[in-house]
Amino acid sequence: MGLRSGAKVLFPVLHIGRHGAQFRHQVSTEKEAITVMMTRRTALKSAALASAGLLISTSLTRALAQAAAPAGPYKLPDLGYGLDALEPFIDRQTMEIHHGKHHAAYVNNLNKALADYPDLQKLSAEQLVSSLDKVPEKIRTAVRNNAGGHANHSLFWKSLKKDADPLDSGPLQEALGELFGDKDTGQQMFFDKAMSVFGSGWVWLSVDKEKKLILESTPNQDSPLMSGRQPLFGLDVWEHAYYLKYQNRRADYVKAMFALVNWPFLNERFEKLTA
Repeated sequence: MGLRSGAKVLFPVLHIGRHGAQFRHQVSTEKEAITVMMTRRTALKSAALASAGLLISTSLTRALAQAAAPAGPYKLPDLGYGLDALEPFIDRQTMEIHHGKHHAAYVNNLNKALADYPDLQKLSAEQLVSSLDKVPEKIRTAVRNNAGGHANHSLFWKSLKKDADPLDSGPLQEALGELFGDKDTGQQMFFDKAMSVFGSGWVWLSVDKEKKLILESTPNQDSPLMSGRQPLFGLDVWEHAYYLKYQNRRADYVKAMFALVNWPFLNERFEKLTA
């Protein structure tokens, strides 16, 4: 049905503001109404195309990200517990990023570094960092950093548990007594060692060649394995391990971690390392 020349009509016009998009009625002439109809039709078509493009772009980005992870023998291990299992000491988002992003990156980069070295791929991350002299110089730094990161974090996740049974007796309890004297002194010494790490690194309880327990620290993703010692427990003091919850308060993070030590696991591990 046509309109009389110059007739006024109520026509819905799309308005976009800070509270979202909405149609408002506007009085228009026939000529203006036709123009608005065309503009509205074009806008809706463009919006539909943009939505489809966004969907395709998101799907493509996700697919490319999955494809970007190089195939290889090294895999990201499961945590063995939920992302929120260590709350309130370590928050869910930190665990999600620390395990799912940072640790995953070490695994992916290690697979990438060894893509052309099938013989080295047969070695575990721990074996690689224990024998870096066997790794070609052109990839040695990459293997040192990423095999170290993979090995360190794989042990770290196993060493944490909320409400774990305390360590009341056994070989590890005796070794800790020899090293520190008492619990309070031990926690203070461990705390001091953690606070003394400049920049990024780890604090370790390690077993030396004489099967004695020692306290030490390493920079970056270095491991006691590189010096012929066996790591028993390592605390990650990289900022990515705590910054979302504790910001620059490393001291608060280190103190909180005393409540998450998985003593039954460490006691069993110590017995194996000293057998």
